Amino acid sequence: MRTGASLSFAWRLLFPRTGKKSNARRSLIGACVCIAISLVPLVMVLTVSDGMIQGITSRIIGLSSSHLKCVLYPFAQTAPGESELSALTERLSRVEGVAAAYPEVQGIGLAAGKRGRMGATIRAVRSDVFRANPAFTELFTVSDGEASLGQKNAAVIGEKLAEQLGLSAGDTFRLITARRLGSGSIVPKITPLRVAGVVSCGYQELDALWVFVPLETGFDMLPAQSSEVSVGIFTTDAFDFLALARVQSAVERVVPQYTRVYRWDELNAAQYENFSSTRIMLLFIMLLIVLVASVNISSALVMLVMERRREIAILKSLGASTQGIALSFLVAGLVAGTAGVLAGIPLGLLCAVNFDASIRAIERVVNGGARFIHLLRGASPSDFAQIHLLDPAFYLQHVPLSVPLGQLIVIGCGTLVLSLAVSAIPAVRAGREKPIGTLRKI
Repeated sequence: MRTGASLSFAWRLLFPRTGKKSNARRSLIGACVCIAISLVPLVMVLTVSDGMIQGITSRIIGLSSSHLKCVLYPFAQTAPGESELSALTERLSRVEGVAAAYPEVQGIGLAAGKRGRMGATIRAVRSDVFRANPAFTELFTVSDGEASLGQKNAAVIGEKLAEQLGLSAGDTFRLITARRLGSGSIVPKITPLRVAGVVSCGYQELDALWVFVPLETGFDMLPAQSSEVSVGIFTTDAFDFLALARVQSAVERVVPQYTRVYRWDELNAAQYENFSSTRIMLLFIMLLIVLVASVNISSALVMLVMERRREIAILKSLGASTQGIALSFLVAGLVAGTAGVLAGIPLGLLCAVNFDASIRAIERVVNGGARFIHLLRGASPSDFAQIHLLDPAFYLQHVPLSVPLGQLIVIGCGTLVLSLAVSAIPAVRAGREKPIGTLRKI
């Protein structure tokens, strides 16, 4: 039996000329629909998780750890002064492969506002960092006031922290830090500051931490023994680890003794691994759903073999080979899987593109129903708490779209291979049908 004849028979299995109803054909169409439906959440999980991970990672790298972080004298009792830090920053910015370098002093303090006190990470940076640093310009949005540190007592704070403290642009608050006296005793140091602006990076975990102050103010308020003096270094590509390692080696040859230079993946190894493992677990669960859906092709082909036993017997009596008949059913299973892939992946991408809008619409419906029940029970409208499907404390407020084309191709090809695999058993059984026994029953 030639390949062309096998393909022709496979075509007739899928699209028979007669108008006779076929339960097997309906089952095969149902299998295609099941594969398409199972691919939709898989593609959505892949696309949305990639966008979420890339969005959070870009914020951590661009706004916190930089591509490389040069920490000065991390175990020393005295820290370098502002002039020494500026000179080192200028020297590092001239190293080959370094695109930009920004000095910073970081410490911990207590921020006291109208609604109480909250722990905060105090970041003393250059006064023009919100304009000069492209990552700050791109990833921060100003929700109140302006992101300016032109005055010594100015501060720019995260949106979530401002909400918790009840602060807005123009308000005055206090930062409480510790200082060591000459006698060795530790006393609190209170620094009044004015809120110049409130910013948000779209990730509440970071917005609830940061208070930005001018560099000179940071040197005045933060104790050297418990502060981190560093230079954030940016390269052309944070994910080109070979180039990043070369720049790291070049920087280590320039920095003073007892200085540590870290890559961003070293500083955020635990969080980055947690993102990856969570994503792999979700994909594994979705792949199991695709596997279950693919089994439907096998059951549909078994029914198709039973319905077409007469045709198979006639073809074999005319000289059709076992391999030719098996090939026809394999092709039928492959076509069913291909139809599911061609329908499921675009539909999954369409859902992923509209993920934010869909979540917001579902939240409105859920909150509307919950508010109705809340009021129906006689409770006060002011006591109603909004329901969030994705808690903004742990997820980005707006998920950026990331389409991993290579991984989508792998998923499509994997689904087709899976379709062939589950079609193998019924195809082999069809090829081994005995024509004599079947023709006797006609």
